[in-house]
Amino acid sequence: MLPLNILLLLTVAQAPLDVTAGKILVWPGEFSHWLNIKVIIDELISRGHSVTVVTHSATPSVKTTEHPGYNVEVIQVPYTKQHIIDIMYRFRRYWTYDLPKDNILQASLKLKELTDVTMEHKTILCRKLFAHGDLLEKWSKEKIDVLLTDPMTMCGELLAQKLNLPFIISLRFSFGSAAERLCGQLPAPPSYVPGVGIKYTDHMGFLQRVKNFLYIFSQDLLFSFVAKIKWDSIYTEIMGKPTTLCERIGKADIWLIRTYWDFDYPRPSLPNFKFVGGLHCKPAKPLPKELEEFVQTSGDDGIVVLSLGSMIKNLTKERANTIASALGQIPQKVLWRYTGDKPDTLTPNTRLYDWIPQNDLLGHPKTKAFITHGGTNGLYEAIYHGVPMVGLPLFVDQPDNMNHMRTKGAAVMLDFNKMESKDLKEALTDVIHNPSYKKNIMRLSRIHHDQPMKPLDQAVFWIEYVMRNKGYYCLDVAAFLLSITALVIFIFVKTCSGLFRKCLRKTTTRKGKKE
Repeated sequence: MLPLNILLLLTVAQAPLDVTAGKILVWPGEFSHWLNIKVIIDELISRGHSVTVVTHSATPSVKTTEHPGYNVEVIQVPYTKQHIIDIMYRFRRYWTYDLPKDNILQASLKLKELTDVTMEHKTILCRKLFAHGDLLEKWSKEKIDVLLTDPMTMCGELLAQKLNLPFIISLRFSFGSAAERLCGQLPAPPSYVPGVGIKYTDHMGFLQRVKNFLYIFSQDLLFSFVAKIKWDSIYTEIMGKPTTLCERIGKADIWLIRTYWDFDYPRPSLPNFKFVGGLHCKPAKPLPKELEEFVQTSGDDGIVVLSLGSMIKNLTKERANTIASALGQIPQKVLWRYTGDKPDTLTPNTRLYDWIPQNDLLGHPKTKAFITHGGTNGLYEAIYHGVPMVGLPLFVDQPDNMNHMRTKGAAVMLDFNKMESKDLKEALTDVIHNPSYKKNIMRLSRIHHDQPMKPLDQAVFWIEYVMRNKGYYCLDVAAFLLSITALVIFIFVKTCSGLFRKCLRKTTTRKGKKE
């Protein structure tokens, strides 16, 4: 009898994997969310599929005027790209610098003010989308196979219902994971599954479990309140019948979750949740000549890569000087992605760049450490290439991401606002010279690479699976039932075979006695 996991792999391997060129509609998120979906789009196009990306005139991420290889439909909105960028920078700046100083009431009011603007943008976009009867009719006639969406933008699941399409959600997590718990029915026992942002691990003491329970309960309550007050009425208005946000999200055929067990703590899952963390990672390419020459001047000391993400254009003068001063005290050469004013304390071992080939630098043999804000994309590139980290998390999921790496022994995490130059220098020295950090990140890297299918291939496989079968029909459940059937047949055959041999022996014995 084959083990269930082997049987499942054989079932998948024997399934007809040929998918004729299909049509895929994409309703993406912005910033790093778009970068992840873009990787999937490129792979789908390379396999012969036709992809249409639906976006809006204010998008800061999606190319709409060039020829990117995919079709683009643009929804006109009354706000601009700069509005979106400004609100994101205001949100980031408040969370990074001012939030730690405010009390709970002040922080709640300020975050609500910033969130309300974002929600208003999403509401306008949603209504504008469904006001385009011509586009909806066009897509209905095109016989689209599947819709790929990101809850960051909202209303993608509603578009799937309108067009009667199966749909797939791509996300790191959303709404503090409340959407996955309440709408996707993903189990999250608070005894060992920490809430997003609480900085606990899967091993919690009694008081931590109490706090975790209350934390998750409050997240779920807040999500339910916002969904009911804000979105359920909009969804009902658009569809012309009672429709709820959670009901629609819960209809997703597949959830592509951009983490994996190299990053996450153990937790229960469901058959239609597929973990594809690091789907954008790839082997390093040779560096441009100028960068390679600078890297080679580092000698045996090697280099340090520093990036706080594409959204961080500049820092306060005081914070930039603190970082630059620390970097000047280490023997490594440093490549720092930074477009702000040149720090006064910058030293010759550190060079500033508007952009760096981060993946290729992290994969370079001379790279000793990665100073990062803890965004999921950069974090997974570090895991992929086995580079230990110093985390300077700034906002949203970044503290939670870096805490995962810290508790797994692959990173040191510092408080961005409170650290001094000596703290950053000591953290870098520790990460570079204490072999435990390299050992632990290499263990995570081995886990990441030790998969039967690459994350990107898995993501595309499940998209094509939904296209082939017009939805998700629990392949692993089918394999389980098939294995049970095989087990019953096996037992039946063995039993009958044993009885037959026993009867044959008795008949032979009687016959021998008569003779």
